[in-house]
Amino acid sequence: MKKSLLLYLFILTLLLNVFTFMYFSKELAFEKNKSARTEAKLKKDLDTVNIKLTDANYFSLEKNENAQNYFNPDNATKTIQVEKLIPFVTEKLLDLNANPKGNPYVGQDQIGANKFIINKVRILNHRWIIADFSDGEYWGEALIKYFVNDDETVSFETFQTLLYQK
Repeated sequence: MKKSLLLYLFILTLLLNVFTFMYFSKELAFEKNKSARTEAKLKKDLDTVNIKLTDANYFSLEKNENAQNYFNPDNATKTIQVEKLIPFVTEKLLDLNANPKGNPYVGQDQIGANKFIINKVRILNHRWIIADFSDGEYWGEALIKYFVNDDETVSFETFQTLLYQK
Protein backbone atom coordinates (compact mmCIF):
# COMPACT_ATOMS: atom_id res chain seq x y z
CA MET A 1 0.00 0.00 0.00
CA LYS A 2 2.79 2.34 0.93
CA LYS A 3 4.53 1.49 -2.32
CA SER A 4 1.50 2.23 -4.50
CA LEU A 5 0.83 5.45 -2.57
CA LEU A 6 4.35 6.63 -3.34
CA LEU A 7 3.86 5.66 -6.97
CA TYR A 8 0.59 7.62 -7.18
CA LEU A 9 2.22 10.64 -5.50
CA PHE A 10 5.16 10.43 -7.90
CA ILE A 11 2.85 10.29 -10.94
CA LEU A 12 0.73 13.13 -9.55
CA THR A 13 3.83 15.23 -8.94
CA LEU A 14 5.12 14.46 -12.41
CA LEU A 15 1.78 15.47 -13.99
CA LEU A 16 1.68 18.70 -11.98
CA ASN A 17 5.21 19.53 -13.11
CA VAL A 18 4.36 18.83 -16.75
CA PHE A 19 1.19 20.94 -16.61
CA THR A 20 3.02 23.76 -14.80
CA PHE A 21 5.83 23.69 -17.36
CA MET A 22 3.36 23.77 -20.26
CA TYR A 23 1.35 26.58 -18.66
CA PHE A 24 4.37 28.81 -18.08
CA SER A 25 5.93 28.11 -21.47
CA LYS A 26 2.66 28.99 -23.25
CA GLU A 27 2.25 32.04 -21.03
CA LEU A 28 5.75 33.17 -21.99
CA ALA A 29 4.98 32.70 -25.69
CA PHE A 30 1.69 34.58 -25.24
CA GLU A 31 3.44 37.47 -23.49
CA LYS A 32 6.13 37.64 -26.21
CA ASN A 33 3.46 37.70 -28.89
CA LYS A 34 1.49 40.34 -27.01
CA SER A 35 4.58 42.55 -26.53
CA ALA A 36 5.49 42.16 -30.21
CA ARG A 37 2.00 43.28 -31.25
CA THR A 38 2.12 46.21 -28.81
CA GLU A 39 5.58 47.19 -30.06
CA ALA A 40 4.40 47.07 -33.69
CA LYS A 41 1.36 49.20 -32.84
CA LEU A 42 3.49 51.74 -30.96
CA LYS A 43 5.97 51.91 -33.84
CA LYS A 44 3.11 52.54 -36.26
CA ASP A 45 1.70 55.26 -33.95
CA LEU A 46 5.15 56.84 -33.63
CA ASP A 47 5.54 56.90 -37.40
CA THR A 48 2.12 58.53 -37.72
CA VAL A 49 3.00 61.18 -35.13
CA ASN A 50 6.33 61.86 -36.86
CA ILE A 51 4.56 62.36 -40.18
CA LYS A 52 2.07 64.76 -38.57
CA LEU A 53 4.91 66.64 -36.86
CA THR A 54 6.78 66.94 -40.15
CA ASP A 55 3.63 68.28 -41.80
CA ALA A 56 3.06 70.73 -38.94
CA ASN A 57 6.65 71.99 -39.13
CA TYR A 58 6.51 72.52 -42.88
CA PHE A 59 5.86 76.22 -42.33
CA SER A 60 8.60 76.97 -39.84
CA LEU A 61 11.94 78.67 -40.05
CA GLU A 62 13.65 75.65 -38.48
CA LYS A 63 12.75 73.40 -41.43
CA ASN A 64 12.73 75.91 -44.31
CA GLU A 65 16.18 75.84 -45.93
CA ASN A 66 15.36 78.63 -48.38
CA ALA A 67 14.45 80.97 -45.51
CA GLN A 68 17.57 79.93 -43.59
CA ASN A 69 19.70 80.71 -46.63
CA TYR A 70 18.35 84.26 -46.49
CA PHE A 71 20.18 84.72 -43.18
CA ASN A 72 23.22 82.66 -44.20
CA PRO A 73 24.03 83.51 -47.83
CA ASP A 74 27.29 82.25 -49.27
CA ASN A 75 28.62 85.71 -50.12
CA ALA A 76 27.65 87.49 -46.87
CA THR A 77 30.20 88.98 -44.53
CA LYS A 78 27.92 88.58 -41.53
CA THR A 79 25.53 85.66 -41.01
CA ILE A 80 22.84 85.09 -38.42
CA GLN A 81 22.38 81.73 -36.72
CA VAL A 82 18.77 80.65 -37.00
CA GLU A 83 18.91 78.79 -33.65
CA LYS A 84 19.67 82.10 -31.90
CA LEU A 85 17.44 84.24 -34.12
CA ILE A 86 14.14 82.49 -33.34
CA PRO A 87 14.25 83.03 -29.54
CA PHE A 88 15.66 86.54 -30.05
CA VAL A 89 12.82 87.66 -32.36
CA THR A 90 10.20 85.94 -30.19
CA GLU A 91 11.52 87.64 -27.07
CA LYS A 92 11.56 91.07 -28.73
CA LEU A 93 7.96 90.68 -29.85
CA LEU A 94 6.75 89.41 -26.47
CA ASP A 95 8.61 92.23 -24.66
CA LEU A 96 6.20 94.64 -26.33
CA ASN A 97 3.38 93.12 -24.21
CA ALA A 98 4.56 95.39 -21.37
CA ASN A 99 3.19 98.42 -23.21
CA PRO A 100 0.35 99.95 -21.10
CA LYS A 101 -2.00 99.97 -24.12
CA GLY A 102 -1.11 96.39 -25.08
CA ASN A 103 1.12 95.01 -27.77
CA PRO A 104 1.03 97.45 -30.71
CA TYR A 105 1.46 94.70 -33.29
CA VAL A 106 -1.80 92.85 -32.61
CA GLY A 107 -3.53 95.39 -34.84
CA GLN A 108 -6.46 95.85 -32.45
CA ASP A 109 -7.27 98.70 -30.12
CA GLN A 110 -8.15 97.96 -26.54
CA ILE A 111 -11.85 96.97 -26.37
CA GLY A 112 -12.53 96.37 -22.69
CA ALA A 113 -10.65 96.90 -19.48
CA ASN A 114 -7.83 94.53 -20.44
CA LYS A 115 -5.15 95.14 -23.04
CA PHE A 116 -4.39 92.81 -25.96
CA ILE A 117 -1.18 90.85 -25.50
CA ILE A 118 0.51 88.22 -27.64
CA ASN A 119 0.36 84.75 -26.11
CA LYS A 120 2.05 82.52 -28.65
CA VAL A 121 4.39 83.19 -31.56
CA ARG A 122 5.44 81.02 -34.50
CA ILE A 123 8.11 82.22 -36.92
CA LEU A 124 7.06 80.94 -40.32
CA ASN A 125 10.03 81.97 -42.46
CA HIS A 126 12.58 84.76 -42.91
CA ARG A 127 9.85 87.41 -43.16
CA TRP A 128 6.58 86.38 -41.44
CA ILE A 129 5.40 85.61 -37.94
CA ILE A 130 1.99 84.32 -36.93
CA ALA A 131 0.93 85.31 -33.43
CA ASP A 132 -1.99 84.44 -31.18
CA PHE A 133 -3.26 87.29 -28.99
CA SER A 134 -6.02 87.91 -26.48
CA ASP A 135 -7.24 90.20 -23.75
CA GLY A 136 -8.78 87.40 -21.72
CA GLU A 137 -12.19 87.90 -23.31
CA TYR A 138 -11.48 88.29 -27.04
CA TRP A 139 -9.05 86.18 -29.04
CA GLY A 140 -7.37 86.71 -32.37
CA GLU A 141 -4.42 86.08 -34.61
CA ALA A 142 -2.02 88.41 -36.37
CA LEU A 143 0.30 87.98 -39.31
CA ILE A 144 3.34 90.14 -38.69
CA LYS A 145 6.26 91.00 -40.97
CA TYR A 146 9.61 91.23 -39.27
CA PHE A 147 12.94 92.58 -40.42
CA VAL A 148 16.37 92.02 -38.90
CA ASN A 149 18.25 95.28 -39.32
CA ASP A 150 21.99 95.66 -39.89
CA ASP A 151 22.49 96.81 -36.30
CA GLU A 152 20.96 93.49 -35.10
CA THR A 153 17.68 95.04 -34.02
CA VAL A 154 14.33 93.73 -35.11
CA SER A 155 11.52 95.82 -36.54
CA PHE A 156 7.96 94.60 -36.88
CA GLU A 157 5.04 95.54 -39.10
CA THR A 158 1.50 94.23 -38.73
CA PHE A 159 0.40 92.70 -42.02
CA GLN A 160 -3.06 91.29 -41.21
CA THR A 161 -5.11 90.62 -38.08
CA LEU A 162 -8.18 88.59 -37.28
CA LEU A 163 -10.35 88.98 -34.19
CA TYR A 164 -12.68 86.08 -33.43
CA GLN A 165 -16.26 86.62 -32.35
CA LYS A 166 -17.01 86.27 -28.67
